[in-house]
Amino acid sequence: MHYNFETIRKRHHTGSKKWAELLANGVREEEDIIPFSVADMEFETAPEIVAALQEMAAHTVLGYANPTEEYLDTVCRWMKTRHGWDAEPGWILPEHGVVDAFFHAVKLFTQPGEGVLLMTPVYYPMYHAVRDTGRVLVDCPLVYSGGRYTIDFDDLERKAAGENTKLLLLCSPHNPTGRVWRREELERIAAICLAHDVLVLSDEIHFDLTMPGHKHTVYASLSEEAANNCIICTAPSKTFNLAGLQTSNIFVPSPALRERYLASLKRSNPNPKCNILGYCACEAAYQHCAPWLEQALQVIDTNRALVVDFMAREFPQIQVTDLEATYLLWMDWRGLGLPSRELERINHQEARLFFDEGHVFGAQGDGFERWNLACPTRYIQKALERMRAAYAPYVRP
Repeated sequence: MHYNFETIRKRHHTGSKKWAELLANGVREEEDIIPFSVADMEFETAPEIVAALQEMAAHTVLGYANPTEEYLDTVCRWMKTRHGWDAEPGWILPEHGVVDAFFHAVKLFTQPGEGVLLMTPVYYPMYHAVRDTGRVLVDCPLVYSGGRYTIDFDDLERKAAGENTKLLLLCSPHNPTGRVWRREELERIAAICLAHDVLVLSDEIHFDLTMPGHKHTVYASLSEEAANNCIICTAPSKTFNLAGLQTSNIFVPSPALRERYLASLKRSNPNPKCNILGYCACEAAYQHCAPWLEQALQVIDTNRALVVDFMAREFPQIQVTDLEATYLLWMDWRGLGLPSRELERINHQEARLFFDEGHVFGAQGDGFERWNLACPTRYIQKALERMRAAYAPYVRP
């Protein structure tokens, strides 16, 4: 079956933050311009998911509901089939989103004043989970060279060994840099964290979105020791564009950690659960929508190649990082010699381009832009033409 990746459902006045930004910057609704910022897709929902939701709405009472055995088995089959990981249904705990899990784990497994490791630049809610809860950010900057990011393991070990460092928030695959951590890299992380009694929360929400030639490794699959020292955060939301249904699957293999996590959940809600429609959509996605995902990845990879080729030809001063996973292209615009705020002004006011500004991902992101590629290819082509025209007065040949 050939799926539709051409139709756009414009989301003005729907509560979508990134679409509201267009209106705030004077983009008229009738203009054929879309945002490339916040990480949800501008693709139509897979028809199998739509049909499942319609069937549920028509024939099911939308009352309280816990995940069914079929739901839990379906999630575990997806993990096994897609990622080779033998997860167990009993490991799954409910959270409305992985960001909820960040905050929950930080507050549960650390105390105010204790340290939480981040490999930066990184997904900005991780900073909030640390700072907004009174914890100490232990910054372990990634090493950037030749358009690629690597881990400084000496720095990581030194900081993990700190007496007050208790937790690592690991982004895997990494957002915004697009890295897929190799198994040997993850094994070194695991060895360091086990040696220094640092718990690992691995945010793997982008795990299904790997580009051709790359393979994601679930952190908990490394070893029994690693599995018993981690929390794995997953969701169908990035893969199938279901973030609005607020349903995530948090895997806690260790019985002791799982008991603590669930007890903490129950202190705020005696029967924690996710959205009944979210359960339905996730189950339908994992049972029927792998072909949709494969086609979506092809469109994203086509869009990636368009941007990479265009930048190399028209703006070689802009360095594009290798996109190994996610649909978020991380680009270093510092070679243009323009201040980051001027880049933002030109993009918004002259090129009508709306990215996620790099500085929101930390100081190392200043002068970078994150481009959301999950949209019809024609919008990438139009954006590149607007960019060529807008930057002509500012960039020397």
